[in-house]
Amino acid sequence: MEEIRFLVQGSAKEPYRITFRKTANNLAAYCTCPAGENGQHCKHRMNILRGITSGIVSGNEAKVQVVTLWLPGTDVEVALSSVIDAEKQYERAKLELSSAKKRLARAFRD
Repeated sequence: MEEIRFLVQGSAKEPYRITFRKTANNLAAYCTCPAGENGQHCKHRMNILRGITSGIVSGNEAKVQVVTLWLPGTDVEVALSSVIDAEKQYERAKLELSSAKKRLARAFRD
């Protein structure tokens, strides 16, 4: 088993502790933020998996690349891809809704 830990400054006074563990094709990730503690989606883990180093205060930002290299072939890779795709669809839908509302506003004025 390999393990990498990060400290990430979030909204709390104390930084959150994030732990990634790789065993064979299994990747586990834990975060001490309220969402992570409740077993929910957490932006701190997502950011690291996406290669984002901002907020890391533990001085080991280079280890983010190692974690991203652990991702291929894991169930986390599939789930993360699904979330990223859904986020893209959501953003497109927000743009479409905004455009539709503007068209409706123009139609009201005619």
